[in-house]
Amino acid sequence: MLAESVKKFRETDVTKKEIVKDISEECGLTQLKTKEVVQKTFEAIIETLVSDPKHRIELRNFGVFEVKKRAARKARNPRTGDRVEVPEKYVVTFKPGKEMEEQVLKLEKSGAILSYEDDESGDETTSPAPVEMTPPVPAPTPAPPSEF
Repeated sequence: MLAESVKKFRETDVTKKEIVKDISEECGLTQLKTKEVVQKTFEAIIETLVSDPKHRIELRNFGVFEVKKRAARKARNPRTGDRVEVPEKYVVTFKPGKEMEEQVLKLEKSGAILSYEDDESGDETTSPAPVEMTPPVPAPTPAPPSEF
């Protein structure tokens, strides 16, 4: 059933609400109870990760969540081109488990995965062509008023 939701909402993100609906139908639980369990699961993951950055959450056949420290680095401001210091920070990473990677690989091999550039019919659409940037043409200067 979850796979149906993913197909149904391919053009948009699948929301927690849609996942709750599918799980509740599959398990015969109310959506309210299912939502509570799903939310508590998310809260437990977050709480575990923030309580100690050394913790990692390993969900067998699904994947591993970890908090990693990203080192300080130098970057470039895309607007100004100036070099800026980016301070170190902690980020959450997710590494898919073997089962998930195998399932995705099967989809990839079968051609069932559409890229974000594919439309619903499976025909590849093209990205918009790059726009050539040319300087704007100045507006014509108005002629001085004539004296009649």
